[in-house]
Amino acid sequence: MKMKKLEQLYEGKAKKVFLTDDPDVLIVDYKDDATAFNGLKKGTISGKGVVNNRMTNVVFQMLEKKGVPTHYVKELSDRETAVKKVEIVPLEVIIRNVAAGSFSKKLGVEEGTKLLTPTLEFSYKNDELGDPFINSYYALALGLATQEEIDTITKYAFQINEELKAYFAQVNMELIDFKIEFGRFHGQIILADEVSPDTCRLWDMDTHEKLDKDRFRRDLGGVEDAYQEVFKRLGI
Repeated sequence: MKMKKLEQLYEGKAKKVFLTDDPDVLIVDYKDDATAFNGLKKGTISGKGVVNNRMTNVVFQMLEKKGVPTHYVKELSDRETAVKKVEIVPLEVIIRNVAAGSFSKKLGVEEGTKLLTPTLEFSYKNDELGDPFINSYYALALGLATQEEIDTITKYAFQINEELKAYFAQVNMELIDFKIEFGRFHGQIILADEVSPDTCRLWDMDTHEKLDKDRFRRDLGGVEDAYQEVFKRLGI
C-alpha cells in the first residue's frame, strides 16, 4: 500500500500527525519528547519514539486478532505508522490492577497494593482543565459519548486489560495500570492512540522495578534503559 504524506495536521506532546492522499488514513510520527503532569515537566527520552511506535503496532495487531478493533493500518518506518483517521472520543480510559500514582495519593492506599478487582475510570480529555476525573453520567450530560459508546468502551477496556496482563506476564512484567483512548471510525468505536511505557505502568514481577514513564516523572534515572528493556523483553 503506497500513500503520499501531505501536510502536518497537528503536533501533540508525543506525536506529529500528517494527512495523506487517503481521507480515511493519517500518518503518525512518534517523537522522543517526554512530558508529565499535563505538560508542566518536559524532557527528552532518547529512542522513546521508536519503542512506542513498534510496541503499539505489535500490541494493536495482537489485540485485533483477539477481536478488538484498532486504528492500526500499516507500519511505515521505525517511527511512522499509517492509522485510520478517527474522531477521538474525549475520554481518557484508565484501568488499574494495582494501586499506584494518583490512585494511591487520592485514596491513601499504599502503592503496590493489589486491587480486589480491576477498576475503570474516565478523565475528560482536556489539557486546559488538566484532564479532570469524571464518571459516565458526566460524559452523557456533556455529550462526550452515548450510553452505547460508553458500554462498548467499557467492554473493550476490560478485555484489553486481560489480554495485556497475559501478554506482559509472559516476559515477567506486571501491568499495574494503563491509559487508553478510543475513536469513532465510520460510526464504529475502535482503539486509538497508543499502548507503550508512556501509557502503561509496567513493573518487573520479581523486583518491582519500574519499567515505564514513572522513571521520568519521579526523576528515578535510567529512563532510556527502562524503555529499551521493555523493547528487548517483548522481542520487537
